[in-house]
Amino acid sequence: MGKVCEICGKGAMSGHHVSHSNRKTNRVFLPNTQRVRVKLDGAVRHLNVCTRCLRSGKVERAL
Repeated sequence: MGKVCEICGKGAMSGHHVSHSNRKTNRVFLPNTQRVRVKLDGAVRHLNVCTRCLRSGKVERAL
């Protein structure tokens, strides 16, 4: 599954795991992307789209 939204460009962000003793180790926050069939410019394509774009109606699902 792709890790970058092909509509808005949202991708991975970095940060830290913080333990109870406050030690910090690196980690990655990935967007929730789904591979969906989308109508784009009259054609049906498979795209990796984040759930925020799906929910807000930025893409039209092809059924």
